[in-house]
Amino acid sequence: MADKMMKAAVKEKSAPKSTVVKKVPIPNPLPDEILMRTRISSICGTDVHIYDWDAWSQKRIKTPLIQGHEFAGEVEAVGSAVTEFRKGDYVSAEGHIACGYCYQCRSGNAHVCRTVSILGIDRPGAFAEYMAIPAKNVLKNDPDLPLEYATIQDPLGNAVYTVDSGDVVGKKVAVFGLGPIGLMAVAICKHIGASKVYAVGRKNQYRMDLARKLGADMILKSGEDPVQTILDDTGGEGVQESLEFSGNHDALIQAFKATMPSGGVHILGIYPGPLTFDINELVTKGLRVFGIHGRRMFQTWQRMGGLLKSGLNLKPILTHSFKLDDYVEAMEVMRSGNCGKVAFPME
Repeated sequence: MADKMMKAAVKEKSAPKSTVVKKVPIPNPLPDEILMRTRISSICGTDVHIYDWDAWSQKRIKTPLIQGHEFAGEVEAVGSAVTEFRKGDYVSAEGHIACGYCYQCRSGNAHVCRTVSILGIDRPGAFAEYMAIPAKNVLKNDPDLPLEYATIQDPLGNAVYTVDSGDVVGKKVAVFGLGPIGLMAVAICKHIGASKVYAVGRKNQYRMDLARKLGADMILKSGEDPVQTILDDTGGEGVQESLEFSGNHDALIQAFKATMPSGGVHILGIYPGPLTFDINELVTKGLRVFGIHGRRMFQTWQRMGGLLKSGLNLKPILTHSFKLDDYVEAMEVMRSGNCGKVAFPME
């Protein structure tokens, strides 16, 4: 593909917005990489942070950058050392590229590799017609998996890992934060048999309505004392597991308070700064607190493949699609919050 060009959305400057859809060279895969022709990609909340150029982005991102780490496509070419894939394979990939040598990688915890490199953040991503990916990170999709599901497996893996850490089957569960991943968690909890799911949003009625469509038993607003409502509804006991996706200080405190003694609080949310809370409450209640990062590689991928095959319904989350040329419009829809997942089908 040397000297050939492709369309890509490139964040050109270290400044808010500043993304331009333009022609750039198609990457040449290294010996251990595949070249994927992107058939669909979708926007993550992280992409919004980069688009807005917030404090995290300013510290982490180097421009120019092709963003995008949620995607699916077909193998276009393979590097000279790749034997597991061939042209035409329908694939997605784990976006966290682990070193393979550190203690975490060698103890089954590659998802928290100390020197991880992330597609679309540390190297060119999927908001482009083609993308080079290490073959060790590539996974073949079920041929029957719809493209719109295949592209959201990265965030779905976050939700699956969080739900799995709570072992929610037969339990009362509170989901704090109703962004796309929190909404996925609501659907998963109901699909696998949580006895009751409380969905706690902040102020976005659009997403609270989506939570109801995905099976939430009770919709609550974080500003209207959801803790008391949960305690009243559970006879004063609280839920057995709380799943925190919002990254909001008040929501985390509510999760601690809404969870019964000996219960668990499972945290995917990333917070803008240090938190203040009474740790004695965690100690005296015997709470389990579990931090979630990425997906377990590659156990979570196997689990979510089974969930999708068994009929997990995520259709209400798939709300918007745009052409890549309409990148700015798509990002503004995502920023508004009045959406589920926003995708870029390439055909």
